[in-house]
Amino acid sequence: MKLRKLIQVGLVLTLLVPLSACGITKQKAANQRPKPTKVVQTPTEDTQFMMGTVVTLRIYNKNKKHVLDDAFKLLKREAKKITVNQKGSEIDKVNAAAGKHPVVVSKDLYPMIKRAYYYSQNSNDSFDLSIGPITQLWHIGFSDAKVPTKQEIATNVKLVDYRKVKLNDKKRSVYLEKKGMQLDLGGIAKGYMTDQVKTYFLNHGVSTAIIDLGGNIYVMGDSPKGTKSGNWTVGIQDPKEARGTSIGSIPAKNKSIVTSGIYERVLRKNGKVYSHLMDPKTGAPYSNNLMGVSIISKKSTDGDGLSTATFDMGLKKGMRYINGKAKQGVGAIFITKDKKVYVSDNLKDDFTLFGENGYKYGSASDLK
Repeated sequence: MKLRKLIQVGLVLTLLVPLSACGITKQKAANQRPKPTKVVQTPTEDTQFMMGTVVTLRIYNKNKKHVLDDAFKLLKREAKKITVNQKGSEIDKVNAAAGKHPVVVSKDLYPMIKRAYYYSQNSNDSFDLSIGPITQLWHIGFSDAKVPTKQEIATNVKLVDYRKVKLNDKKRSVYLEKKGMQLDLGGIAKGYMTDQVKTYFLNHGVSTAIIDLGGNIYVMGDSPKGTKSGNWTVGIQDPKEARGTSIGSIPAKNKSIVTSGIYERVLRKNGKVYSHLMDPKTGAPYSNNLMGVSIISKKSTDGDGLSTATFDMGLKKGMRYINGKAKQGVGAIFITKDKKVYVSDNLKDDFTLFGENGYKYGSASDLK
C-alpha cells in the first residue's frame, strides 16, 4: 500500500531576535503589529535550496508575496553568517581566532550562539556547540566525507568542550580558548531561524503559514481548512524514507515539529552506514537503537536542540527527560531501528500511527 504523505516534520527561546527587511529589529508588541489580511485556501509559496536542504514557506494570508520574498532574502543572509563551510562567515572568523582572541559577532547571531550554549549546559553533555572539529573531520554530507582513523578521532574529540567557549554579553564577543576548537551551530540553527521567520511573519501581518526549513516545521495559526479546533494535521517523518513519507500524524497549531534521523545524511563505507549525527563524547556517530526522534514544542529552537540531545540519551533516558518537560509543552515520538514507536505521555491521546508501513507501538516495559 502506498505510504501516506502529509505536511512533514524534519530533523535543540527566550532570546528570539526577529528579522526585518533591513536587518534584525526588535520584536514588535502584539498591539503594534499590522492586522492580518484575509486567510485563503491557496497559499503564496516558494521553495528554495539553502543550508544544504530544501526550504519551503507557505503564507495563507492574501497579498503577502513581498513578505515571502523578504523572508527568503533574510534566511540567505543569516545562512551566510553561520556556515562553517565558507571562508569569511562570522562563525568561520570565530573559529579562525580560536586560542588567539575573542571575536565580536552581530546582534542577530549572538543570541543563537547563546541558545546553543544553553543546550550545551543543560543536556547532560549530549549537545555541544563546539562539535566542529568532529563534524569537519567526518564531513558527512559532502563529497570529501570519510571515516577517520581512531587516532584522528581521539585527537579532535579533545577539542570538543563547550566549557572552553567564553561569551561576553556586554561586548557580544565569542572566544574559543583552545587552538583548533570550532563552533558548529548545525544542531540548532534551522530551528532558531524557523522561530525568527515566525516572528517576522507576525510582525508583517501574517497569521497563518507553514514554515519548513528542511523538515523543521512550524504550523502557524489556524488551519485554513476551517476545522473546529483550528488544528493542522502534521505527518511524522519516516526516518528511513525520503521527506514526505509519514509513519503517523498529530494535530497541531502554533507548534514546532522537528525530527532528527540517522538516515537523513549518511556515509556508506565498507558495508557500513554512518550517520551525520555525532556524539560529542565519542567523536563518532551515535550508537544506540534509535532511528529517529520527533520533538513537538512551542519553539523550533527548542525542538532542534532537544532532538539532538535526546538522540544521544537513547530511548529510556531520552523519554524520561522529555516526560519531565511536559509542563513546558514539550512532547516526543521515538522511533527505533526495529520499527517500534514510543510516544511521550502528553501525546498519547493525539498521535495516530498508520498501519500500512510496518511500524508498531513498542511495549511500555521497554522504557523501564
